Amino acid sequence: MSDYQPLKLYVPEPEVRPGDEPDFSGVDIPKAGSVRRPEIDASPEEFRDLAYSIIRVLDRKANAVGPWADMLSDEEAIIGLTDMLRVRAYDARMLMAQRQGKTSFYMQCLGEEAIACAFRKALSPGDMNFPTYRQQGLLTSTDYPIIDMMNQVYSNESDPLKGRQLPIMYSSKEYGFFSVSGNLATQFVQAVGWAMASAIKGDTKIAAGWIGDGSTAESDFHSSMVFASTYRAPVVLNIVNNQWAISTFQGIAKGDSATFAARGHGFGMPSLRVDGNDYLAVYAVAKWAIERARRNLGPTLIEYVTYRSGPHSTSDDPSAYRPKEESDAWPLGDPIERLKNHLIARDAWSEDRHVQTKARLESEILQAQKEAEKHGTLHSGGAPSTRDMFEGVYKEMPEHLRRQRQEAGV
Repeated sequence: MSDYQPLKLYVPEPEVRPGDEPDFSGVDIPKAGSVRRPEIDASPEEFRDLAYSIIRVLDRKANAVGPWADMLSDEEAIIGLTDMLRVRAYDARMLMAQRQGKTSFYMQCLGEEAIACAFRKALSPGDMNFPTYRQQGLLTSTDYPIIDMMNQVYSNESDPLKGRQLPIMYSSKEYGFFSVSGNLATQFVQAVGWAMASAIKGDTKIAAGWIGDGSTAESDFHSSMVFASTYRAPVVLNIVNNQWAISTFQGIAKGDSATFAARGHGFGMPSLRVDGNDYLAVYAVAKWAIERARRNLGPTLIEYVTYRSGPHSTSDDPSAYRPKEESDAWPLGDPIERLKNHLIARDAWSEDRHVQTKARLESEILQAQKEAEKHGTLHSGGAPSTRDMFEGVYKEMPEHLRRQRQEAGV
C-alpha cells in the first residue's frame, strides 16, 4: 500500500458569496503617507517592500500627506475631479442608452475613474496607451470629442472606426489611445513592442500597457515582462486590480501569492502598489514611473488596488457571484468623493460648486448624446457604408477584394 494520499488540486475560493456579509479584513491598508518614495534612479533591488504595501496620499481626514503628496496644485486637482465627474456622467448616459436598445453593449469604469484620469495627466503628447476596455478616462480627460466616442458606441454613420470595432473599443492614434482589444493581455505585448520601437528609433515617447487582474494569468503577461525587463523598454506596465475578473475573484489569477505587483520581482523590475481610488496617489506614482521610463531607466510595474463597483459589462449580473453590499463595504472609498472632500478641506471647492459642476457636465453629456443620435443608433438612422469594410485594410487592395466590392455594388 502507498504511504501517500491521492493527489488533489487546490482551487482558490472567495471568502464570501452572495448573501454573505462583505469582508475586506484581509486587505492590509497602510496609513496614508507612510510608504516611502524612492529616488527616480533607484535600483530594482530597492523596491521589494513597495510591491507589498499600498502608496496612499489622502488620509481619512482628506488631507494630502507623506512623500508622494504635493505634486498637484489645487487647480490641477480640480481639473482631475472634473475629469472623473465627466467620465462617470458619460458612463451613466451610455449605460442607459444600452438599456434602451440604442447599442448592443457597454462597460463602465465605475469606481475606477481616478486610475485612467490621473495617469493621463502624467503623460506627454505622443506617448501611447495600450488600454483595456475600462480606460475610457484616458480619452474623456483630454479634449477628445465625447460625441466621437458616442458615435463609436452607436456604430453609426459618423463612427470614426466605421463600424469595424465592438462598442467601447475606441481607437485614436492622435490621442495616444491604441485600438482596444477585447481579448485582454495582448495589449501588454503590444505596449512593450511599441516602446522598444520608440527606443530603436531614438525617439523620446514612452508607452503604457494596461491589464486587469484576471488577465495576468495569461501567457502574454509573462512574455511582456520578459521583453520589457531584458531590453529595459521605456514602458509603464499597469495592472488594474479591481478584485474581480468577469465572474472570478482575483485569487483565481494569482492564487495565494502576496500581490500582483510582486510578480515583477522575478523579472528584476521595480514594482509598486498604489491606492487606485486616490487620485493624488495615482498621479504621483504615474508621474514617477513615466519619468523613470523617459530617462532610460527601464520599465515599472504598477498595481492599482481598486474595486469594480458595477457589473463587468451590461451582459453581467454581479449579484450571482458577490454580495450586493460589497461595493459599499470597499474600504478605500469612492475616488470622486475622496478628492472632492480633499478640495473642500483646502477651501478650494464646495458642495454647491460640486453640485453645479456635476449638473453642468451631465447636461453637456446629454447634449452630446442628442447630437450623436442624429447620426444614428444601433437600430435606427445612418450606419457606416458597406464600402467601408473594404477600405483601409490593405495599402493596395487585393484583386479578390476588388471583385467582392464590385459584386456588392459599393
